[in-house]
Amino acid sequence: MNSKGIKTIELLSPAKDLECGITAINHGADAVYIGGPGFGARKNAGNSLADIEQLIQHAHLFGAKVYITLNTLLFDHEIKQANRLIHDVYKLGADAVIIQDMGLLETDLPPIPIHASTQTDNRTADKVQFLEAVGFDQVVLARELSVKQIKEIRQKTSVPLEYFIHGALCVCYSGQCYMSASINKRSANRGECAQPCRLKYSLKDRNNNLLYKDKHLLSLKDLNLSDHLENLIDAGIYSFKIEGRLKDKDYVANVTAHYRKLLDAIIAGRKDIRKASSGQSYNSFDPQAGKSFNRGFTNYFVNGREKNIWSIDTPKNIGEPIGKIKKLAKDHFIVDGNANITNGDGLSYFTKNDTHSGLKVNKVEGNKIYPNQMKELKTGLPLYRNFDKQFADQVNNNQTTRKIKANLTLEEVNGSFQLSLIDEDQLSTTIVETLSPSPANNPDKALAQIHKQLSKLGTTIFEPENFYINLRQDWFFQAKDLNALRRQLVEKHEQNRLLHNKAKERKFIPNEHPLTTKELNYSANIINEQARKFYERHGIETADWGFEKQMNVKGAELMRTKHCLLYMNKQCLKEKPAARQLLPLTLYNQKDSYHLEFDCKNCEMIVKRMSPNK
Repeated sequence: MNSKGIKTIELLSPAKDLECGITAINHGADAVYIGGPGFGARKNAGNSLADIEQLIQHAHLFGAKVYITLNTLLFDHEIKQANRLIHDVYKLGADAVIIQDMGLLETDLPPIPIHASTQTDNRTADKVQFLEAVGFDQVVLARELSVKQIKEIRQKTSVPLEYFIHGALCVCYSGQCYMSASINKRSANRGECAQPCRLKYSLKDRNNNLLYKDKHLLSLKDLNLSDHLENLIDAGIYSFKIEGRLKDKDYVANVTAHYRKLLDAIIAGRKDIRKASSGQSYNSFDPQAGKSFNRGFTNYFVNGREKNIWSIDTPKNIGEPIGKIKKLAKDHFIVDGNANITNGDGLSYFTKNDTHSGLKVNKVEGNKIYPNQMKELKTGLPLYRNFDKQFADQVNNNQTTRKIKANLTLEEVNGSFQLSLIDEDQLSTTIVETLSPSPANNPDKALAQIHKQLSKLGTTIFEPENFYINLRQDWFFQAKDLNALRRQLVEKHEQNRLLHNKAKERKFIPNEHPLTTKELNYSANIINEQARKFYERHGIETADWGFEKQMNVKGAELMRTKHCLLYMNKQCLKEKPAARQLLPLTLYNQKDSYHLEFDCKNCEMIVKRMSPNK
């Protein structure tokens, strides 16, 4: 919040690579988070330092920021290399690093802001208070928090709060999932998650009665909080985060533009908030979040527990409903809906055994749709479009630009000519040149020439809002002289903006603020000596090694989740105490079995591994 009491709101977009990062900025992101050459929680989304530097330069032109993800747990031999990477990105001008491993705070860090990843399990006011006291500059909250819980955290803290508003959901509290590590020795905390939560499972009760067979019982729908942004602003969220560092640029473009449009509309109607960067994005397409990959949408727990947060029939992209098959012929069908189906569209449906399947539209003639295959289609079958060819082409070929408004002034001063630019942030740049114009034979034409040449800002990040001319007499300038003057001014002003938007430095100073406990188990994720040293400095007397260090913690919770299979099965123990006779429940597939426990006080389900199936 600034001195006038106006809160700044940040739209934070993901970037798999440089192209995605630039796409996010151009479509309105106030900040981008991107992985460096290593140690990011998406192992397959690393980037070179050269690409990161290019992205920082582009972002800073608009006053947007670039956050570097180093949010994996580190073994002892990796600490020095990770620290070196932080120094490298600091030198490039990165605005912050996002970390999970507290061991990094015991190293010699450069003066760069530090953000606490959602992987540090930030779901209580006590935890966020501790992270703020330790010295974190921003905290990414757990996705499971409601607006009410966020307000409570905000009331007890002042550190900027970041919250996911869109994208894939981990069924487990972030940073607390050990399922992949247990099964495949691929740790989610080290960016190697094999996504066992998206696999098929069956569920049986204590009497071996089958409750579900071969369903994706741990798979959730995707988050979409489009209708809750203003409530989250009022709850105290500063940074609105879109998930998707493995998504392509079309996804980033569409979803970023979607939320930029929504946030801008909110900001336009209020005087107490502003966006965190400069410029206006002009989209050449109408963003529609539902057109990009999704498993169906949910509000998750933003308003507390709600039904249908799960996507148990498939973990794939189902798409938007378009109607049912009205008539079926040998090589085509007719749909009863009003959707405009075109050649190249992808349609999906569920077969009689609830298997998710799909087809491609090869040809459309009137209301007749000719697909590439007709397997298991029948009259009355609901259809979904999970690939809209026309929309995809619009996004893929879109010419979206982001522009900063500017006023230009040409003046004659002491025999020289002075061209000035003042942009929407009130940053100004002036150049003075000795030109040799000639008296204008046609003053109106000469004036139009000046306007035309100096206003040619189309290929730059600036757009002229007003143009002022103050000359002592009517001059005619050569077009090449005016063009050179304009190019020189733009280049100088861009450098001015880069200097003005240079990353803010903030030195991390270790302290000894105490934790509220004296003992930590494996879930504290300590896998290096520096992390152990950190917690000892903050008052911990006993600390176990993390799961990744042991890989076999007896009786360990592999997952603790707000997603409850009893609730999904309409057997919530709070509402139906008699359902206890079903316990214990066993979750299993051909490879593994899991014992389910239920913490009804906190509305949580606990998953523990049993002996592997033979």
